[in-house]
Amino acid sequence: MDRKDEIIQMQNEIMQGLLRQRMQLLSEDLWGIKPVSPEDGEPAAEVSPASPAAEAAPAAAEKKENKKEEKQQEEEQPAESMEDLKKELHGYIGLDTIKDEVDSLVNWIEICKARKEHGLPAPDLSLHMVFSGNPGTGKTMVARLMSRIYKSLGVLSKGHLVEVDRSGLVAGYVGQTAIKTSEVIEKAKGGVLFIDEAYALTNRGSTDYGQEAVDTLLKAMEDMREDLVVIVAGYTELMKAFIHSNPGLESRFNRFMFFPDYTIDEMVGIFNMRCGKSGYTLAEGAEDTLREILEEESKDVESFGNARGVRNLFERAIAAQADRLAQGKEEINKNTLMSLKSEDLRAALEDKKAEAGQKESEDGKE
Repeated sequence: MDRKDEIIQMQNEIMQGLLRQRMQLLSEDLWGIKPVSPEDGEPAAEVSPASPAAEAAPAAAEKKENKKEEKQQEEEQPAESMEDLKKELHGYIGLDTIKDEVDSLVNWIEICKARKEHGLPAPDLSLHMVFSGNPGTGKTMVARLMSRIYKSLGVLSKGHLVEVDRSGLVAGYVGQTAIKTSEVIEKAKGGVLFIDEAYALTNRGSTDYGQEAVDTLLKAMEDMREDLVVIVAGYTELMKAFIHSNPGLESRFNRFMFFPDYTIDEMVGIFNMRCGKSGYTLAEGAEDTLREILEEESKDVESFGNARGVRNLFERAIAAQADRLAQGKEEINKNTLMSLKSEDLRAALEDKKAEAGQKESEDGKE
């Protein structure tokens, strides 16, 4: 094992340790379950975080779970408190208009429920939504939260989220698309079906099978309106065209949420949040470098991808830090392992540009 591998292994051990601590705290908060220790009873077998066994364990555990167990877990998972969910919502960086709209929607649902409880007429709840905005603006993140909010409010029985795009709904032959879409809908029943880039279902011509998926979806939205919410998402103008392409879509989707691009300050905040969660800090002067990079890169919103671009930059920066430390010019300790310098950020940017150049070259040869 060379020095770079040792650095990466040490980073992995730190990150795995932080992850285990958070998972333990989450288990205690949600279920009241504390990790078993030798003092409490039978000690658990220890597996090195960097070992192949540790990496393979989650996959092996997933294979053992069958569909029946997953269904039971979804149904048995208790609803979260609305206070906690709102706290999580308002803890998100940016998204101020989205936070206001979600708060207003929650208030409306609660008042409708109260009216029904007092024998007063209440409007039918139409909770299907259209999320529009550029990539990386938090649409999927908010959709996940909405599924949990709807369960907390008693609107949905399970509160899980099933995420698909065109490929998850459309098949290649007549009649198969309806079956494929129906299977996805059944899986989403009791929760939220989130369809990303939904306009891809209708923008390929009248002979395309996407319309069959839309027709199947519309029927399910009517038949399962008591226990299914559908959220469609994508670029703003394309989503407008999608909704207006079918009267059935216009009648069922009457809630629109626009997700604006993140500001530079917000993206810096997202980067710092990722650092905090993963055990890193920005060295002196590095935040100024980060801001310069974000200002330049975010000019091409579609290519950079807002929060998605920030995540990619962060991942490249920690890889660049590992390369730097592997050179052996600095002492390896907790501080140096945590510190991201300006040179790491610049190296990350150069790596991104080199990869983009290579991709363009390969595309040109095809």
